[in-house]
Amino acid sequence: MFKDILQQLKEKLIDFFKERPTATFLGILVFLGAFCGGSYLFGSGPINALERLFFPVRFIVTETGGAEDWYDVYFIDPPQTYDTDHFTGEAPEALLALIENAQDTIHVAAFEFNLTPIAEALIAAQQRGVDVRWYTDDEHGLDADEDEGHGQFQLMAEAGIPVRADERQGLMHNKFIIFDKEIVWTGSTNLTRNGMFKNNNNTLVIHDPVIARRYEKEFTELWKGKSSSERRSPIWLQTTMIEDTPVLVLFAPEDNAMEELLPLIRQARNSIHFMTFAFTHDEMGEELVRQARQGVDVRGVFEARNASDKHSEIHRLYCNDIPVREDGNSANMHHKVFIIDDLIVVTGSYNFSNNSENTNDENLVFLNNSAVAALYEEEFAKVWQQGNAPPQSDIVCP
Repeated sequence: MFKDILQQLKEKLIDFFKERPTATFLGILVFLGAFCGGSYLFGSGPINALERLFFPVRFIVTETGGAEDWYDVYFIDPPQTYDTDHFTGEAPEALLALIENAQDTIHVAAFEFNLTPIAEALIAAQQRGVDVRWYTDDEHGLDADEDEGHGQFQLMAEAGIPVRADERQGLMHNKFIIFDKEIVWTGSTNLTRNGMFKNNNNTLVIHDPVIARRYEKEFTELWKGKSSSERRSPIWLQTTMIEDTPVLVLFAPEDNAMEELLPLIRQARNSIHFMTFAFTHDEMGEELVRQARQGVDVRGVFEARNASDKHSEIHRLYCNDIPVREDGNSANMHHKVFIIDDLIVVTGSYNFSNNSENTNDENLVFLNNSAVAALYEEEFAKVWQQGNAPPQSDIVCP
């Protein structure tokens, strides 16, 4: 209860700062003028400047975690046989149960959609008085609703569920849902038949009102059409403790996710394992090479369809003798996951690319919990075993 109250006070304080910049900073302008002015030159603004001055510690990396009553993790295992007509499987059934148990609100920010059972469950929730809203991508969401096998957005709209699209150049690539401002569903799983039944994916469900409020704030700002610069929040406000686990939630492009991810890679001491649908970020690739040269166990699985791209970091890693594989799924290996030192898990909708960092709307969760990390390591081992060495003909060394 005390943690909840403190977090709300912090949120109100930062909102006050953001809404009343002149009145708030007038009294300390002389003291911080040069500092904040310098920060403007680099594009970060006074809130970010204050944050980095007073909150230099970014994310706790010592061993913590272990409690298991606040999260659920689901993996899509494509070799398993699913009954898509009856929507069976751990993740699909868990999602239906969350919808059916919601009492007040279900707010969805999801890139794609073609699951009729989910549309029907949301309509039933709306009919029993739940505030259901959906924010999606324009091209891959609403526009695609006219394609064969789709029409679920139209079905929901006809039932009175409001659906909006982003109408912007980048992708609205999120895949998160907030239930009753208490529970968050996030991860790499698109709400599609491929996402739920054919592709390797992961879903992280967090039962925590503080985290839910962070996602609810992002959803509200997306719904209102606010720009990424208007949505920026300081890192300290987006970090919380659940039980004994530090959890950091970031939203791209506003939160500069690479500024948090790269230091974690640099601080790794034992292992860095990753599974990536798309990995084209040069600086990340360079840091992995440096860490491997320092003796860190660096290994990763790339989605085979994207690995042959000339911008893929698989070329850099392979040419520096780092063990990498292309996935063995005939559909897609759609994970966006890093596991560091068997402690830290990074997951979400965020591909490790410049587009995810600078253009798309994305979300990313960092958590430090050995029990969660063990689950993701088990998935990594399975995907690694199913993978194959990249064909040398596809590799181009500098």
